[in-house]
Amino acid sequence: MRDLSVYLVLDAGMCGARGLAETARAAVAGGATAVQLRLKDAPTEAVIEAGRAVKTALAGSGALFVVNDDVAAAAALGADGVHVGQGDLSPAEARAAIGPGRLLGLSVETEAQAAAADPTLVDHVGAGPVFATGSKADHAPPVGMDGLAAMARAARVPAVAIGGLSAATAGEAMRAGAAGVAVVSAICAAADPEAAAREIARAVREARA
Repeated sequence: MRDLSVYLVLDAGMCGARGLAETARAAVAGGATAVQLRLKDAPTEAVIEAGRAVKTALAGSGALFVVNDDVAAAAALGADGVHVGQGDLSPAEARAAIGPGRLLGLSVETEAQAAAADPTLVDHVGAGPVFATGSKADHAPPVGMDGLAAMARAARVPAVAIGGLSAATAGEAMRAGAAGVAVVSAICAAADPEAAAREIARAVREARA
């Protein structure tokens, strides 16, 4: 499996004046292993434009580059993968669009959704929200660590925990069965994204030891 242990989801508003590309560069320098570009409701052209800058910032780092929802943008950018939610393209449609070689992630919010994720289509699930989060106004009720553990057990693919996580809770998420920790505000809104990513990566390593 490709390394999803420290999975940054970029939020343009939280990155602020520093910008998406510089936030991504700093986070990867600190230990982020995957970066998802999430520009909800943006036209494909805008996703491609932003994605080019992010991809350039990641060049040579070895970090995975994933695009949220927009399979056309992902193809144009040569992204490593796509992530879809429950209300987006179905996993079958997304897999048909991106082909067999790219990563496909699927958001799941319940144990039943985790169990239903088809391992012939989906490479991993994003499981949560573990805690309440301000980065997504319409998120489902938080499931807590027990809910995360139940989803990780139910899923037939690796589960990446998401939702209000930080360096303080990353280790617990890993011990609950997560294959990785996805974060938004803990890195995007940090004064020093590189240091924030380094702390999360350290917590993940210690939990795995």
